[in-house]
Amino acid sequence: MREKLKVKVETPQYSVAAGVTFAQVDTWFGHTRKDLKMDIIYPEDAEKRYPCVVWICGGAWRMMDRSAHLVYLSELAKSGFVVASVEYRTTNEGCFPIQLEDVKAGIRYLRAHSDRYNIDPARFGVMGESAGGYLAAMAALADDPAFEVGAFREYSSKVQAACPWYPPSDVTGFHYPSPVEAAASMESLLLGKNVMLNQEDALKICPVSFVTKDAPPFLIIHGDKDHTVPFAQGEILHDKLEEAGADVKLLVLEGADHADLPFFQREIWERIIGFFQAKLGEAKPVKKE
Repeated sequence: MREKLKVKVETPQYSVAAGVTFAQVDTWFGHTRKDLKMDIIYPEDAEKRYPCVVWICGGAWRMMDRSAHLVYLSELAKSGFVVASVEYRTTNEGCFPIQLEDVKAGIRYLRAHSDRYNIDPARFGVMGESAGGYLAAMAALADDPAFEVGAFREYSSKVQAACPWYPPSDVTGFHYPSPVEAAASMESLLLGKNVMLNQEDALKICPVSFVTKDAPPFLIIHGDKDHTVPFAQGEILHDKLEEAGADVKLLVLEGADHADLPFFQREIWERIIGFFQAKLGEAKPVKKE
């Protein structure tokens, strides 16, 4: 049996560039250097420039795996985006702000290599979960030049849309039985000192402290039964952004816990895709000179 089919070509081929080095940083007490890497899913379509979404994995700032969610990120990419999942240093290597510095270095690298990956450098979004949601919010809000460390500083790390999932937004709002328990918390490891005893310093590294009316559009996603990052953390970021006059929506997943299965259902990813399509737009043809 034979069948002949004339296929109408409507979408580009997508490729994965895995383990792309975007920065080198000091390690082992400053004696050695190591590569920071990202995985990039991009369309083989040099005729257009696509908006880019940067993904940031969670893991309590203590662990992360840039490749853990590629199966979901590929669906986002095939909806018309370049998607890059960036590595960052964890708290066993250093406290804040190295995590944010690494994320911003990744965004600058992508802008510097936008032609290679068919990216529109004017249209970047950022998304992450938990600790990655915190970093997504910080990447969108924290514009202090002190966070711009490393190569390609002639390029901007600004983003035009942000989608943090269950983000720690104000670590001073976490409650601990005693300063002893607080000292061992993930938030204290990020800060580099006990958050319960250093509330003023802790607030200075929180997304809520960087909210202004100039914030990019936000879609915050949080489960109302989150036992790890309390739902109130998503609410306070939403409320601060709304009070400032920013474009923000809080999508509440009823009954969902932290990193729960509802976040990985098609319905939620369709909402995410719709958000980035609305705020970043579609691929645009390259202008011929």
